[in-house]
Amino acid sequence: MLSEAVEVYRSGRLADCEERAFMLTAVGVPSELTRAGESYVLLVDPHTAADARSHLLQYQQEVQRPGKPAPLAPPRLHAHAWIGCALYGAVLIAVAYAVGNGIWRLDAFDVGELDAAAVQRGEWWRAWTALTLHFGPDHLAANLGAGVWFGYLAGRLLGPGVAWALIVNGGACADLLEGLLAVPSRRAAGASTAVFTALGLLAAYSWRQRRRLAPHWALGWSPLVAGLVLLGWLGTAGAETDLFAHLAGFAAGGVLGAVAAAPRLQRALERVPQWLAGALALGPVAVAWLWALGS
Repeated sequence: MLSEAVEVYRSGRLADCEERAFMLTAVGVPSELTRAGESYVLLVDPHTAADARSHLLQYQQEVQRPGKPAPLAPPRLHAHAWIGCALYGAVLIAVAYAVGNGIWRLDAFDVGELDAAAVQRGEWWRAWTALTLHFGPDHLAANLGAGVWFGYLAGRLLGPGVAWALIVNGGACADLLEGLLAVPSRRAAGASTAVFTALGLLAAYSWRQRRRLAPHWALGWSPLVAGLVLLGWLGTAGAETDLFAHLAGFAAGGVLGAVAAAPRLQRALERVPQWLAGALALGPVAVAWLWALGS
């Protein structure tokens, strides 16, 4: 630990600070890396601060010399992403409790599940209600864990309201597509369609952003490749996996993520209040359940 320390560099990316700390160590300047809010800070002894700044300036000029691309800029991250995850968990648990205890009506699961024959007859609301229904505690727990994780990351990138509006409604569109195309006897339920919508949203949004800024093509394409790997790993496991729903959810999220990352739309989405976007996630689910229970 440095008894007295002077800040010589600050960045939102840990890798940037680590690179510069390694460089300073190589030229004989001890340094210390610490966290300050959303940023990482590189500190040195006051007696070596002038040398450290000189070396850092030379390093920066070398990194950004003509003909060499600048390092990848860190994305803007939104605060309070946990709020969307908390509401997601609360909705799934509340629906599971209400349906399991017959609080609404005894056939609530039957009127809410994705019944392909019913969807083909025009019962569109099942695309949303099916996202909130599960076949048991294990099914619910798996979708809670994966949904919270991917939803949190998406919320950090797009904001919790915008992210969950895209995830829920993108997942419902994938459910609707399955209901319209599947054989009439097909029945399904679960939030996994929305979980893979969140994964596709993350992968495509990050890919579109990085492709514009990354210094190397491999870095630009890495989010999309990682998303496809996770889709193959998580989306095909288990004998009773709804493969079509997972693929459709990922595709829906991918389209939404790529479109949302377009510069003009990205600026427009940043002006949308997160609470309003959140209402566009919860509202259709509430309306769909009211319609289902009144049918």
